[in-house]
Amino acid sequence: MKKHCLPLLSSWVMTCAYEQTQSKIVACGGLDNLCSIFALIPHVSRPSCELAGHDGYLSCCRFIDECKILTASGDGTCCLWDIERRQAAMTFTGHTSDVMSIDLAPSCNTFVTGSCDATAKLWDWRMPAVPAITFQGHDSDINSVSFCPSGEAFVTGSDDSTCHFFDTRCLLCINKFKSERTICGITSVCSSASGRLLFCGMDNFNCYCSQHSVSCHHLPSQWP
Repeated sequence: MKKHCLPLLSSWVMTCAYEQTQSKIVACGGLDNLCSIFALIPHVSRPSCELAGHDGYLSCCRFIDECKILTASGDGTCCLWDIERRQAAMTFTGHTSDVMSIDLAPSCNTFVTGSCDATAKLWDWRMPAVPAITFQGHDSDINSVSFCPSGEAFVTGSDDSTCHFFDTRCLLCINKFKSERTICGITSVCSSASGRLLFCGMDNFNCYCSQHSVSCHHLPSQWP
């Protein structure tokens, strides 16, 4: 059942997010370079606030809580926003190309980003002066990143048709997933709630599923 319908000023929306602490606001953004925040109340016609500061399109946004949101942009940066003050509290730089995806760790203290520079970076928004940890291995753009439920590992999906499974404790790629039958890019990745399954959406309109484990036991080398 549809509960809310929000009219948007821009038809080129690339990302949206739902704040799940209070469940009262949503956010979206895209080629307008803005992060628009909407209150979930009847008959809303305009955003309650617009967060402006990026010099490129908004590719991804994720709420930390009802007062803070992270955004990623085609300008190669990520921003942590104070929603009440409507200004960027921190800007995270280090990627050399478009940042395509963000995911928060379950603790919400760290987040991972994926970029068109073929790297993923792990950040701690509480310590902006500490350089990000860089994870390499892909041969092309990283389109999607997703933490495992434990927060001790994350997966990446890339235009090179592979998914990489990185452990944040040893800071290494501990497994790679690839199908020899599929050569299209991976646009989305997600782990199941148990952490046992990995789901990947691809450019060929298919979704693949494989098994992985944070303990790295019996990980397959290819998609089933």
